Amino acid sequence: MTRHVRIAALAVVALLPLAAQAPKGWKVRADRSTSATDPDGAGSIQFVTSGSGFHATNPTAAVYWNPADTASGAYTIKGTFKLMKPSGHTNYYGLIFGGSDLEGPQQQYLYFVVAQNGTWLIKKRNGDAGTENIAPKTPNDAVAKPGPDGTSVNNLEVRVGADKIDYVVNGTVVHSMPKGNLKTDGIYGIRVNHLLEVQIDGLSKS
Repeated sequence: MTRHVRIAALAVVALLPLAAQAPKGWKVRADRSTSATDPDGAGSIQFVTSGSGFHATNPTAAVYWNPADTASGAYTIKGTFKLMKPSGHTNYYGLIFGGSDLEGPQQQYLYFVVAQNGTWLIKKRNGDAGTENIAPKTPNDAVAKPGPDGTSVNNLEVRVGADKIDYVVNGTVVHSMPKGNLKTDGIYGIRVNHLLEVQIDGLSKS
């Protein structure tokens, strides 16, 4: 076996463990930038099993979900998000819920996300046409910013009740609002915007 062939064989072997770690049953939908002033990064989205959770590396924004993960009525969804390093500008990551038709043109979901500058945001996806703000970008001391090592950890929760929704960061309710006509029954999962690398643990529903 020549040196070239040996290197090629080693490369194939090195890829096998990564392929084996791909989250079973999970789906990915990219949300590509249409802004010339805020383009996506180079490379492909990587979403793999990491420890007891998942690791997302996003040159392009994406939504991640398992179709089996649904919630209805009164419920709480939660997850722990570790930002591995700051991006060059503010980008958001966090939870989605109330999702439907996530693979189709009528995709809908709500999302509660935080960013490295200490702000949170709530938006609604309305098909391929775009999004609408449910609550604007708002600073709150509960949102952890990157420390000296460049990482930050934020525990996010969405608590859906009969008549209201509470949005929680690291145990603090940062926003509470009437449920109104918002569709909260459906798939829950993860959203990570472009140019971010995030570890996600403890994604669950109760």
